[in-house]
Amino acid sequence: MRSTHPFVTDAADQDKFHEECGVFGIFGHSDAAAHTALGLHALQHRGQEASGIVTYDGEHFHAHRAVGQVGDNFSSESVITSLKGRAAIGHNRYATTGGTLMRNVQPLFADFAFGGFAVCHNGNLTNAYHLRRQLVSRGSIFQSTTDTEVFVHLMAFSRGKDVLDRLVEALRQVEGAYTLVALAKDRVIGVRDPLGVRPLVLGQVAAPGGPPAHVLTSETCALDIIGADFVRDVEPGEMVVLSEAGVESFHPFVKTRSRFCVFEYIYFARPDSVVEGVSVYEARRQIGVELAREAPASADVIIPVPDSGVPAAIGYAGESGIPFELGIIRNHYVGRTFIEPSDQIRHLGVRLKHNANRPLIEGRRVVLVDDSIVRGTTSQKIVQMVRHAGAREVHLRISSPPTAHPCFYGIDTPEEGELLAHNHTVDEMARQIGVDSLAFISIDGLYRAMGKPARNPLQPQYCDACFTGDYPTELPDRDDAVRQPELSFLAERTAWGRERRVRRG
Repeated sequence: MRSTHPFVTDAADQDKFHEECGVFGIFGHSDAAAHTALGLHALQHRGQEASGIVTYDGEHFHAHRAVGQVGDNFSSESVITSLKGRAAIGHNRYATTGGTLMRNVQPLFADFAFGGFAVCHNGNLTNAYHLRRQLVSRGSIFQSTTDTEVFVHLMAFSRGKDVLDRLVEALRQVEGAYTLVALAKDRVIGVRDPLGVRPLVLGQVAAPGGPPAHVLTSETCALDIIGADFVRDVEPGEMVVLSEAGVESFHPFVKTRSRFCVFEYIYFARPDSVVEGVSVYEARRQIGVELAREAPASADVIIPVPDSGVPAAIGYAGESGIPFELGIIRNHYVGRTFIEPSDQIRHLGVRLKHNANRPLIEGRRVVLVDDSIVRGTTSQKIVQMVRHAGAREVHLRISSPPTAHPCFYGIDTPEEGELLAHNHTVDEMARQIGVDSLAFISIDGLYRAMGKPARNPLQPQYCDACFTGDYPTELPDRDDAVRQPELSFLAERTAWGRERRVRRG
């Protein structure tokens, strides 16, 4: 059940979509655990509920997993030194399926006939509900409620001769979005789903007394923190194996059109990352430029809603010629739970993180720039705060199209009924939030900002289902004998959504 505490930073309390997870893997470095912990620090924005690392020292696997953030779990020298070995994988978790319980903290570990195997993944399996029921009916006993464990049980039933064959057989039975990093006795394995919805990059870093160590991770910012060089993006549908032999690449799935998640550019990825060859910061700045062209406003000052609204606001200000100012200051030192509030101060929760900079606001016509509106609750409170600071007018500009549909590919989103844009027109949303005007970037404007002439409705260049409802359902490599009529994507969405509502309480 989600907390109702207004000062707890989870999806029920914040008017944002939440990323699902960050993954990291390294092979061939004597400080593999320390490098993994640093990489997870850089990926903390992708998941704050739990973190874990598993290593292998040539004879034994070692693991440390805990609820909480990376700094809480991996700042101790004794913890890092206990994680022996030259190969490691790590994971930051934001729960999309399954609660925040120790049994759900990844990487998960299993002993197979071929040896130990640890696995973690970023994304969501849309047919996990069906596969889990099927596996339980065949005798599987699940230890967690996360869909990642489905991989483990599918591999257990596989007749493949080695770990790679078993993993490929398992992956051919799952649907949805995933980037997966796994650790076996003599290798680290990375896989990206055929649609390429979630990011995965390959890098290398100097290792003492030997050849460079190789790294797999969700974003390039995790390479930067350990001084690693970016090599390339892992391709959609590609399996990359890191071992003493170096880097091997396999393409075990039928090639299909990529549908990378466009929300990675809008909000999820760190602005200092480069994703699919595109600077995230520059993409956000250009979105702001396009937004200013599409939705100009007569105003005195452009103010971002920090931190994710900053690059788009810079772009908007530059294109409009209106001055950019930090009119809202964010407090970066608020923990997950600050105080237990009384009913009288419960409505002040948003001010723990944001405070209006009155001298820059008072008496002025203000354009607020933010990345998205989900429920509208936080936007409403921020607008009230800006008006209380003396703004003469408040105009809200959003650097994404209206988020009218939930995501089933690993983003923790509300049900459709809770999404403000699903139930209201833009004018109705403006009245509810309390702004003088409200505008979103258009879907074609978003694509233009990404360097495309427009969205191709027949073959969309990105996954944009949260805006359009156009879910990428192409399944290029499924065995028809496995598919049942009730396994349609919509049926799985319905079943998964029903289970998700039960888990929320």
